[in-house]
Amino acid sequence: MENGRQGYWLSADSWDLHRRAEKDRLRHNEKVKEVIKQNLGEIIGQQDIITAEDGKIVKIPIRGLELPHIRFDPHGKKGVGQGSGGSQPGDVIGRSGSQGQGAGKQAGTEPGIDFYEAEFTVEELVQMVFEDLHLPNLREKGTKDILADQVRFDTIARRGAQSNLDKKRTLLNAWKRNAAEGNPSWEIREEDKRFRSWEVVPEKQRNAVVIAMRDVSGSMGEFEAYIARSFYYWMTRFLRTKYTATEIVFITCHTEAKEVDEHTFFAAGDSGGTRLSAAYKLALEILEKRYNPREWNIYPFMFSDGYNWGDHEVVEYMRKLVEYANLIGYGEIANDLWGSASGLAPLGQAITEAFQDDPRVVVVKITSKEDVWPALKRFFSQHPEVAAAW
Repeated sequence: MENGRQGYWLSADSWDLHRRAEKDRLRHNEKVKEVIKQNLGEIIGQQDIITAEDGKIVKIPIRGLELPHIRFDPHGKKGVGQGSGGSQPGDVIGRSGSQGQGAGKQAGTEPGIDFYEAEFTVEELVQMVFEDLHLPNLREKGTKDILADQVRFDTIARRGAQSNLDKKRTLLNAWKRNAAEGNPSWEIREEDKRFRSWEVVPEKQRNAVVIAMRDVSGSMGEFEAYIARSFYYWMTRFLRTKYTATEIVFITCHTEAKEVDEHTFFAAGDSGGTRLSAAYKLALEILEKRYNPREWNIYPFMFSDGYNWGDHEVVEYMRKLVEYANLIGYGEIANDLWGSASGLAPLGQAITEAFQDDPRVVVVKITSKEDVWPALKRFFSQHPEVAAAW
């Protein structure tokens, strides 16, 4: 209906159309998120996402998401693209692209694959990645009080911001005061006002320590080093997002092991021989000095290419660690050149055989960037003993 000026009043139908458009948009966004969750293995291994800063928007290509479109009724009409008929088994079907080197390029007529780019902040992607991850076998041991993001309005004060005025309590105080004076009414005076006061709610989190061990020997090539960094990058983000009280100990190892800071851990180059037992020995010494197993949940992780001197020593140190640890993770970055049935290097085979009946020891094999996400899910499942077999 025209309002007498330029433009029109919004009718009920217009408002309903607006609401339906908003519902369609939200439904489309949910579909996009579902597609992304199904392809997290391909997404989280991308270097531009790993190196992106917080708040940065990243573009993720999505293939196969069908958008609403108009379809013509095919009943009783000849379809398009069905051919002229008469073809026989074995006939060679021509392509609409290049017809040989002599023909050069030609315009194609075959449909391509539609790709859509969805934009997400790094934080939104992180939430999707960590939604189903948990510290496994977490037990009631020592706890820490940490400051949570939540606040609670459970204190009443006589002074405060007007926006925090507790109207119910203010009216009750006014009524009681007026009634005591012999004039029951809702007249409010300054002394009747009550204000809600907020306080930060401390949250208790169980003590947990993750020991991140990384093979930095010369046999670790560029691909192996990238995979190790990629896994530990997502692991540290996961812990600091969902388990802020968790402490992380960083250890690098070639023939010798040493505790390093986080920057050195991720930036360390690869050189020297390999004796991973030194890393496990150092991990045990750190636990004895700083992390009492009765007060701490313990999670040691090692990533290596499996080239190691003294596999039996690693197994023996792991036997000592398993007495204290909630879960021990060993990730082997391999290229399927090993001739064993499992495709694991001798170290991976030795660990698997020694602890095949112990669900607290989890061994994974990584051969591509897409395997980082399944490894995260396997290590950080609430029930790793029933997680999907690798």
